[in-house]
Amino acid sequence: MPTRAARFSVVTIAVGVIVLGMKYVGYLLTGSIALYSDALESIINVATAVVTLIAVSVSAIPADSNHPYGHNKAEYLSAVLESTLILVAAFTILREAYEGFLRPRPLETPLLGTAINLAATLINGVWGAMLMRYGRRWRSPALVADGRHLWTDVISSVGVAAGVALVALTGWLRLDAIVAGLVALHILWSGWRLMRESVGGLMDEALPEEIVAGVRQIIRDTATGAMQANMLRSRRSGSRVFIEFNLVVPGDMPVAAAHAICDRLEDAIQRYVEGSSIVIHLEPEQRALASPDVRIS
Repeated sequence: MPTRAARFSVVTIAVGVIVLGMKYVGYLLTGSIALYSDALESIINVATAVVTLIAVSVSAIPADSNHPYGHNKAEYLSAVLESTLILVAAFTILREAYEGFLRPRPLETPLLGTAINLAATLINGVWGAMLMRYGRRWRSPALVADGRHLWTDVISSVGVAAGVALVALTGWLRLDAIVAGLVALHILWSGWRLMRESVGGLMDEALPEEIVAGVRQIIRDTATGAMQANMLRSRRSGSRVFIEFNLVVPGDMPVAAAHAICDRLEDAIQRYVEGSSIVIHLEPEQRALASPDVRIS
């Protein structure tokens, strides 16, 4: 049965095809390079939605002997590919803008073409907001990346519409190419940011410091009977979070008592970081550090 994220990705493909068709009609009606650049980015939206569908389907495959930690990082690979496609689109738009600046041409029916483009932008905005909202709720990097991409498209589309309107009002034809170039630069920056975040996930970056600080506080409040915690490490893999640390306990503490402390810690941390996998390694007091990550009173 398809996952919720996979079903969202299927709808994203359908939305992308509809928006692409509307924006291309807007370009045909006007001949605007700026509207052409907007339509070109929508082609990338459809391609990345297909990649996202594949990624969330693969990431939902349960862990197996070859992938004991699951397949969640497929979503980061999707986001990297998505950002690469965004960058390619940006450079393509820059080339078209350069050609249009050298050889400007008048616009035809700019009002109707812009209206159709803005209607497509509204559809993109509503769906992009839903993707980001539910992507964060389900901890799906691929859905969040797709939602951000759509919102990048929304922002650039609004700029394009304003630019086309100014061209029609002022008659300054080169403004059309200038707007397309500015859109391309905005897309370029957004694609770079998305790639940076995706590569960070592939490289097992730690959780944000505020979340790690919260985990430290939970250890202080919950691990009564233990002495300290050290070697606290964390990483995110798609929708899963891994947290591990050493817990130092008195050398004569019974195994059952130490195990009970670990159970309390795991329950508390999993409530704080939903979907987290916790690994706690017990150490005797002889292994205590002078400067631990967490000192337990």
